[in-house]
Amino acid sequence: MARYNDITIKPNASNAGNQGSRTQVYRGISTVNPDVRNFSLYDLALIKQDIINHFHIRKGEKINNASFGTIIWNVLFEPLTPVIKEAIANDVATILNTEKRVQVDALNIIEKEYGIQILVSVTYLRYNISETLQLNFDKNNGLTTN
Repeated sequence: MARYNDITIKPNASNAGNQGSRTQVYRGISTVNPDVRNFSLYDLALIKQDIINHFHIRKGEKINNASFGTIIWNVLFEPLTPVIKEAIANDVATILNTEKRVQVDALNIIEKEYGIQILVSVTYLRYNISETLQLNFDKNNGLTTN
């Protein structure tokens, strides 16, 4: 049997000289889309999916972290009064402010006949790229994004 200091570990040939792996700052996986063969997500796609995942969870549903999630699912069937609109805006701002990789530039809440639409402009800090996320909270279809 070989001793630990007698073993030489060779680098993985498939990663040798792979400059692309050095440019991917954030790496993760997502199994949300069943149509893809590779579940890996990188950088902006990963940050965006992390934000979307946060909005899929109703506040109080996550085990051992009752403050995680959003209140939008609890008020989706309520009329969008100024008080509820302010509560949603505060909730969305709180969620996005916990995400240290983005900065919120603008937030707009729109009442639709099917639910609530949230338009939020964010800047991905490390990349200095801005994007507007459209989150549609539908009474029948759940959360959809564009």
